[in-house]
Amino acid sequence: MIVSCTKKDAAFFAEMLKAASVHQITVLQSSGETRRHLVEHDYDLVVIDSPLREESGESLARQIVSKGVSQVILAVKSEHFDAVSAVCGGDGVMTLAKPVDRNLFWSVLTLAKSVQSRLKNVHAENERLKLKMEDIRIVDRAKWVLVSRWNLSETEAHRLIEKQAMDRRVPRREIAEEILKTHGN
Repeated sequence: MIVSCTKKDAAFFAEMLKAASVHQITVLQSSGETRRHLVEHDYDLVVIDSPLREESGESLARQIVSKGVSQVILAVKSEHFDAVSAVCGGDGVMTLAKPVDRNLFWSVLTLAKSVQSRLKNVHAENERLKLKMEDIRIVDRAKWVLVSRWNLSETEAHRLIEKQAMDRRVPRREIAEEILKTHGN
């Protein structure tokens, strides 16, 4: 996504993105329009050409990176670069001074793509671990139902869930959910 209130700058960034094999490019002209659009759509990369009509673009950039795994490149006037970079850099926003040099933009774009790839992997691993933790919680709840209702030891309850899961070739979570559904909690 490109956010720019000037067609000339939007065209420059679009040309650079197309050269980097980015073909699905959305161009928006205001921060409000961008915020509304991001409610329904996700983007790997957002390039913000500062200033925008309603704001400088800093708060938009910081908001976007705080919401997920999108990479943001913020192009600012060279006289504002140091101040904006100091504020936004800590949040993960990549800042470029305007006028933007093609080679420098290409380098930052390559860096953004690498960071995006790592972030996606970390995010996927995080989701996998959250699911695994939820599975453990549900199995533990089912074990304690078995301990309290059937007077089994924790080890016996664990073995019972494991054995049923193996015998039926289903995940332990499925057995645990059935126990919770049948015996309460």
